[in-house]
Amino acid sequence: MTSQAPFDAYKPAEIAALVETAGTAKARLPLPQMFVLAMLAGAFIGFGAAAYTMTLTGAGPVTGPVRVLGGAVFSLGLILVVIAGAELFTGNVLMVIAAVDRKIPLRLLLRSWGIVYAGNLAGAAGLAAAFALTGLLDGPMGDTAAGIAGAKAELAPLEAFARGALCNALVCLAVWLSFAARTAAGKVLAILWPITAFVLLGLEHSIANMYFFPQAWGAGADIPFAAAAANLFWVTLGNIAGGAGGVALAYWFAFLGGTARRQSPEQAQQPPGHSH
Repeated sequence: MTSQAPFDAYKPAEIAALVETAGTAKARLPLPQMFVLAMLAGAFIGFGAAAYTMTLTGAGPVTGPVRVLGGAVFSLGLILVVIAGAELFTGNVLMVIAAVDRKIPLRLLLRSWGIVYAGNLAGAAGLAAAFALTGLLDGPMGDTAAGIAGAKAELAPLEAFARGALCNALVCLAVWLSFAARTAAGKVLAILWPITAFVLLGLEHSIANMYFFPQAWGAGADIPFAAAAANLFWVTLGNIAGGAGGVALAYWFAFLGGTARRQSPEQAQQPPGHSH
């Protein structure tokens, strides 16, 4: 790495290399460790989603400013994932960089995604079940939970896919920016704004929805399981498209692809029209 000052952000090309190295390591985690870390990530995102639900409770009409506050609160989930350490499917879409660079075979990428997705589901749904036991969902928070999940269940497939793609572009950018920071405080600030933006805009995050639907069921909402499963299917596909295509492959091409490798290190650090 070329940055010398202890608090300077890593440059974009350095971030790409760090993300690739991290993706290679993630793919080779022992399976029990991978699953436990994935369960933690599902629970962490669930805590953010639960806090978001309570933030909206009693707020009246859900206006832009209310969503900004809810998004800032929801950011807790990814902050916990990045700082405390956990395996989140939507962030792990960035592992595509390591796969296209042939640092990991496709089978390890897909194995990792499958195990982490299942672990995220277990953690998120388990946390929702725990909240159902608290009694918090018996009151106004439960009404809010039902409204959030009900709106998600009504999304058309194309809407769910598009919202999922745009959402995970922002989530993966938040993870990407967190790699730039050298301090915990810097990582928190890097995560805060992209995540707040996706919540403000009403975009769709598959792992958050793994919590929102069970939370609504715990509150007594009558949302068909088939509608929840369809939402998760289309949102998940969108999350993969937005994170892998919109962020991972674009940055791989810019900094790690064949053209980038033929450049000098100085050229790779400094894309055209960009200055530090």
